[in-house]
Amino acid sequence: MRMILPPLRERRVIHRHLETFFRTHNEAEFRRAIRLVSRFYHLRTPRVEWFEYLDWGKVVGKTYEDGKIHLVHPENWKNGRKYNSERQWIAAVYHELGHYVLWADAERKADLFAARMVRGVANGKNGNHRRRGRSSR
Repeated sequence: MRMILPPLRERRVIHRHLETFFRTHNEAEFRRAIRLVSRFYHLRTPRVEWFEYLDWGKVVGKTYEDGKIHLVHPENWKNGRKYNSERQWIAAVYHELGHYVLWADAERKADLFAARMVRGVANGKNGNHRRRGRSSR
């Protein structure tokens, strides 16, 4: 399966916003990053809720089918974890965004898939068309 991603330049901007948010805890930086991802995939911006910990500290985030994302805030991510790097937190955010992108708007995606599968199929009317080659006369 081919994965469609934002262009590299846009991914770098998104990554920079997430790095800045991890260091400064400025919510606007995080919202900009999420908005850029959502805009690329033509999706609504997900609702994100912040937590001190999730699932007894075992997970960084959870994504729900209704588009809600629960994440551990970077302030809490840094405390009390063996692996608490910025890179790992950002990777976890990307992971949860991946869930959101792949789950979001399932009905529209299914309708679009069905329409594209049918496009051009009925042009032949019946399946008896064969390629015409040179006659062997």
